[in-house]
Amino acid sequence: MERKTDFEDDAEFRLAVSQLLEELLDGVDDLEDDELDPRLTPGNLSVTFEDESVILLSQQTPTHELWLSANYTAWHFLRTGGSWVERDTGESLLDVLSKLFSEKLGESVSLL
Repeated sequence: MERKTDFEDDAEFRLAVSQLLEELLDGVDDLEDDELDPRLTPGNLSVTFEDESVILLSQQTPTHELWLSANYTAWHFLRTGGSWVERDTGESLLDVLSKLFSEKLGESVSLL
């Protein structure tokens, strides 16, 4: 079953992902935590922690999904109705990221 996304074409998808990743990078930078090493490359945002663990977001243009990998787990997000939601569980991307960062940093974190 194919799920409908908000995007009409690949260019629109890439632009939306680029904007989202830049906003997330700003949110990570605002945390001002020396344990974090965020890196933005076209279509990808990785954040490496002091313990060398990584949270990675990567665009998947063929499926118009944003994939998240962290702690040996993967999530697949689609943007529908203006919100990025996990395709299998319906969880919000921001909720999942906030939980992951909160667990890693030992404090409540809210991105964006």
